[in-house]
Amino acid sequence: MKFAVIVFPGSNCDIDMFHAIKDELGEEVEFVWHDSEDLSGFDGILLPGGFSYGDYLRSGSIARFSNVMKEVVKAAEQGKPVLGVCNGFQILLEAGLLPGAMLRNTNLKFMCRTVGLRVENNETMFTTSFDHGQTIQIPIAHGEGNYYCDDATYKQLLENGQIAFTYEGTNPNGSLGDIAGITNAQGNVLGMMPHPERAVDSLLGSADGLKLFQSIVKHWRDSNVVTA
Repeated sequence: MKFAVIVFPGSNCDIDMFHAIKDELGEEVEFVWHDSEDLSGFDGILLPGGFSYGDYLRSGSIARFSNVMKEVVKAAEQGKPVLGVCNGFQILLEAGLLPGAMLRNTNLKFMCRTVGLRVENNETMFTTSFDHGQTIQIPIAHGEGNYYCDDATYKQLLENGQIAFTYEGTNPNGSLGDIAGITNAQGNVLGMMPHPERAVDSLLGSADGLKLFQSIVKHWRDSNVVTA
């Protein structure tokens, strides 16, 4: 499977994502600059964390208009897995690929620590390697991770099983319903604030994040089995 790691001016977790795919997952991966106009050669799209365009105006609001985002939207419409982490999640929200919006953390502080996540839906292409209700340890690093949506959207997320992860125990940022990660209705776009790419080896304190990437590969291989 071949992944694209999208790089925006201000991305700072792109190398972490590249390492997770190449060295820990053992799959093909390339950096793709924000002005690219072709993602057709990739099977999965990864939007890493950071501060795209300095987070001016609003996190992700400028990156949303980068040339490559037209291709990201196209890949999502084709059913390819699209993962946005932290700032990548914010960009997916701004692009309308996921519902809702991101607010400042309720304590108005940037937070960087490992938190517990509860797996709410283990039937998406990103979560099949987990158990339902399993608690995993994944780092966070954000100042605007307070997910918000209106009541109708929240009800829809619950009814459709679009909430992939919630914070276990203390909610670090005040997000509605303790939400840490959501998918689109089709289940092929995932946005999450915690960083699974920073939890792919026990030397990093946790290897729980690797299962997310393994789930993507398993789904892709199962979907591309050639029968005689």
